[in-house]
Amino acid sequence: MTTTDEFEMHREAERLEEVVEEASNLAEKLGLDPYPVNYWIVDYDEMNELIAYGGFQQRYPHWRWGMKYDRQQKQGQFLGGKAFEIVNNDNPSHAFLQISNSLADQKAVITHVEAHADFFNNNEWFGLFADNPDAAAMLARHAEAIEEFMQDPEVDRSDVERWIDHVLCLEDNIDQHSPYEAIDPDSDAPDIDTGELDEELGELELSEEVRQQVFDDEWLEAQTEDGEAATFPADPEPDVLGFLREYGKQYDDESGKATEMADWQKDVLEMIRREAYYFAPQKITKIMNEGWASYWESLMMADENFADADEFITYADHMSQVLGSPGFNPYSLGIELWEYVENTENRRHVAEQLLRVEGITWRNFHETIDFEDVLATLEPDEEIANIGPDALDRLDPEDSRVDAEALERAHDGEIDVETYPWKVLTYEGMAQRHYSLTKPQFRGFLTRISQSELERVSRYMFDDARYDSVAEALADAEYTVGWDRMREIRESHNDVTFLDEFLTQEFVDDNDYFTYEYMRSSDDYRVTSTDHEDVKKKLMLQFTNFGKPTIVVADGNYDNRNELLLDHKFNGIMLDIEQAKDTLERVFELWGRPVHLRTIAKEYDEHDVEVARRRDREPEAIEQGRLISYDGMEFSETDLDWSEVEHLAASEIDYDTKPEEWLA
Repeated sequence: MTTTDEFEMHREAERLEEVVEEASNLAEKLGLDPYPVNYWIVDYDEMNELIAYGGFQQRYPHWRWGMKYDRQQKQGQFLGGKAFEIVNNDNPSHAFLQISNSLADQKAVITHVEAHADFFNNNEWFGLFADNPDAAAMLARHAEAIEEFMQDPEVDRSDVERWIDHVLCLEDNIDQHSPYEAIDPDSDAPDIDTGELDEELGELELSEEVRQQVFDDEWLEAQTEDGEAATFPADPEPDVLGFLREYGKQYDDESGKATEMADWQKDVLEMIRREAYYFAPQKITKIMNEGWASYWESLMMADENFADADEFITYADHMSQVLGSPGFNPYSLGIELWEYVENTENRRHVAEQLLRVEGITWRNFHETIDFEDVLATLEPDEEIANIGPDALDRLDPEDSRVDAEALERAHDGEIDVETYPWKVLTYEGMAQRHYSLTKPQFRGFLTRISQSELERVSRYMFDDARYDSVAEALADAEYTVGWDRMREIRESHNDVTFLDEFLTQEFVDDNDYFTYEYMRSSDDYRVTSTDHEDVKKKLMLQFTNFGKPTIVVADGNYDNRNELLLDHKFNGIMLDIEQAKDTLERVFELWGRPVHLRTIAKEYDEHDVEVARRRDREPEAIEQGRLISYDGMEFSETDLDWSEVEHLAASEIDYDTKPEEWLA
């Protein structure tokens, strides 16, 4: 970097000092509790490198990073894509700002980052890895260790790269819903019970080398008296990488047998496994996290005017591009769901207040309530909505919505309320200032409350307080209930549970969501449903196990031959058989012995397809159990009886593969 570049970086950092400080202050006023964030100014190439590295400055050497860098660079050059920011989950968090961004973009990035840091700090799924991950240091240690392996004269660099390729093929096959636990380096595979034979061989005092060559595992297993196979694990194991690290071997081409992994192979496997557990929470909370950051960014930049008047058009244009990006968009879906959560909670609370008014019941609610009058009453008070130097005298320091200390400082000229009016408000005041039901885009939300919801609210009202008038009831309304509920949800949910609980028919109708399917009868794609259960199922399939097939270890001693049997948890979507075979080849390298995969395939009778096409309906698929095997040289496929794969098929009840205990 040249001296001129350093000067520009330093000048940009100085320009953003106040922005960073005030964005943090505003986030705190809004009830956010982010990790401390360190901001770094980088140039275009450095930003692309960081994106390729997953938000970190140092990663282990591998070709995948160059591929990601090239893709990111081409996206910017030819597709008009622009990287505004990147932030990592760490304490403190580190965020990187591109020096070429406009001030409007920098402000948007900083407010977005503060909300991400709040999510990192408070979502329980991020706590599964570690309370204080120190991820940058961990990834740097891994990078240095793997670089040392590659520099070792006794280890071929290409062998290390190839080994990393094998492991990366399975990096998402971990138990993403459990805390990370390191594999005991001294653990061994369970012994196959060969009765007294082991003792007899021990008495011969043979060397381990001779014993392995003459009396190998296969021969020993054949000598079992009862002929019953010893299987493990006792229950299906979702952490395939952990299982391979604990019990796997490598295949030795010269001897044609499985041999112990080298120490460097075990270390590399465990490092990549550890990194997979670190990145898992970010993958399983993508919708929630991006929606959360977009929600608070929008509130700060637009509603609270953190973007100055001359910056707002630029900000609004770029935000609309982000939220309007084609295809599946976690930013758009996420912010819509968070707004829906806020609105429904506020609506429920207001309805509860109104149902306590004498003469109002869930049956006559819509005929009795003047909704425009209710919304006018809920509008923020003038002194809260329009704070400025000339309006300070209208604020009461005894009001719970007013920060008395800040108000005094504002009177003394220490706070610029023209620029930062929110500084003289408390969390409660901010909640009323930005109350969702009175915003123009949501003013019809209260009116749309259904009779069934009103009946449900009425049934579960435990507070028996009664009011003589609507005005009296609304005077006791709590403006913070929506934000409070959002923070509760932010703490415990992931994307699957978030979608499962809050994606309702009302949400689907309001936001025009639908499902579409490939139709064999017409050989094209068609809209198939606008039912929220169908939309929910389709979305949840994209986020269960990171949207990839769920594979578990079924048996590490399959057919009593120390072979590996994997099971595919079939949720209605077939495996890509060619990709499955490619993966089995990688698994073989980490197991050292033949590997097998049980799955369910869908087959169609050509006659049924033709009949269905003429009748404009879909043909019924025949589900067939299948075993795909690889012995290190050849693949084979065997049809299985349904009784052997029935346990793999998801029912309508567990189709979303969401354990009930997640929300216990």
